[in-house]
Amino acid sequence: MMHFYKDKILSPGQLKRLSEHKYSCTNASLLDAYLQPWWEWLVSKVPLWLAPNLITVVGLIINIATTLILVYYSPDAKAEAPRWACFLCALGLFIYQSLDSIDGKQARRTGTSSPLGELFDHGCDSVSTVFVALSACIAVQLGYYPTWMFFQCFCAMTLFYCAHWQSYVSGSLKFGKIDVTEAQFTIMGIHLISAIFGPQIWMTEILRIGTLSNLVAGIFYAGFIYVFLQFCKVFASGGIGKNGSTIAGTSVLSPIIPFSLVVVPAYIIYRKSAENVYETHPALYILAFGMVAAKVTNRLVVAHMTKNEMEYLDTALIGPCMLFLNQYFNFFIKEYYVLWLCFIWVTFDFFRYCSQVCLEICDHLKIMLFRIPHPSDSTTAEKNGTSRTQRQRPSKKHH
Repeated sequence: MMHFYKDKILSPGQLKRLSEHKYSCTNASLLDAYLQPWWEWLVSKVPLWLAPNLITVVGLIINIATTLILVYYSPDAKAEAPRWACFLCALGLFIYQSLDSIDGKQARRTGTSSPLGELFDHGCDSVSTVFVALSACIAVQLGYYPTWMFFQCFCAMTLFYCAHWQSYVSGSLKFGKIDVTEAQFTIMGIHLISAIFGPQIWMTEILRIGTLSNLVAGIFYAGFIYVFLQFCKVFASGGIGKNGSTIAGTSVLSPIIPFSLVVVPAYIIYRKSAENVYETHPALYILAFGMVAAKVTNRLVVAHMTKNEMEYLDTALIGPCMLFLNQYFNFFIKEYYVLWLCFIWVTFDFFRYCSQVCLEICDHLKIMLFRIPHPSDSTTAEKNGTSRTQRQRPSKKHH
């Protein structure tokens, strides 16, 4: 099997700890209880030969495709996108949310649960977060307020990272009453309003508040602050490791460094750009740095599942360094072209890393990423000492 890296990413010890990993999640979401019948009905219609990871990735592809249509018509988040494109975004997000919620159920139906499924699910969510946040900004034409748009998108990425940071600290993923599902349906509602009344409705002036888009952004910021404060309580109470450390025995504050190396350069490059590269190309800028954030988040998830220390530096940071050095040396190359190079590199690096990690885990667990083994394959696996029960992962709802 071909590997992208000369050396293995995961050590034998990490792979052993990953195979022993048990999924832990507490959920108090308000909407989930009402959506469970829909998810149960939907998974009952899924053929048993369809692999859970394939369900997840199909939903992600649809979500990305519908968002890119919106980006095509409004790359600056100012132009008014067609109403049908907004409707497609709402539909794409609903499909992704539904498929993302039944992959674990399908894994249990087919007896193919594994730690890889959890990792793959979180990896897809990290990418979806970037595209969903960007699509919401385009739908309300937040490009007219670039700083608001910047913080809107990076707050979404930060909260997703913090969710896994607190999991790294406490050993369990915790969701509140107002969390991911509620945020996703709120954004679906925003897209549907844009589809029915047209995106220009968000430019409607409201007395003493500004535009409707300002109001929506303000509501999201209030939600971000509330959820972040809940995370801070977990960090302050200490971790489950020795002397209040993380699950890997490291400082509970250590994960702040890798993510800071994404957010801080993104803001500095945005503010220092002589060509206003962010204001003129916000969608491309958000996607480029969003892929870096997704890569760092995935490394945190891997560190949690393997009970391993998270390294601070990452090859994905080469992309932002291109932009930074180009600015430092007085813009020898047009920033727009450097931004494209950055985006291409970080996207390639992200998929290279994820592919390698998945291949290593598949090799170790003797499982396949996108295919459910035929009964004869299971017999072979049992002879090799890797029976289906040994590959079983704890049940998970949708995260």
